[in-house]
Amino acid sequence: MKDLNEILGMATRVQEELQRAQDNLDKLEVEGAAGGGLVKVKASAKGRILGVSIDESLLAPSEKQMLEDLVTAAFNDARKKADEVSNAEMGKMTAGLPLPPGFKLPF
Repeated sequence: MKDLNEILGMATRVQEELQRAQDNLDKLEVEGAAGGGLVKVKASAKGRILGVSIDESLLAPSEKQMLEDLVTAAFNDARKKADEVSNAEMGKMTAGLPLPPGFKLPF
């Protein structure tokens, strides 16, 4: 039974490491931008929005629709970057695990 206990111990350690990695993702920041940097969205690698920056030149009422489009684009850019950072970080954690092809951990 020693082998089973070792496997269970290893699974527990892996789970703890993956949880630490998930916790760390909320500390990593990415920035999405749109309109040549006129609108910026800062987010954590988990996708939590940390802030929005809008250039004053876009605050004219006639620019409302364009501003809404740029904010949407900046959010999407930040989300894409958050996903990329998250996948890279989680890839580091699972690199040594003997997981079958296509297996996804529950995150």
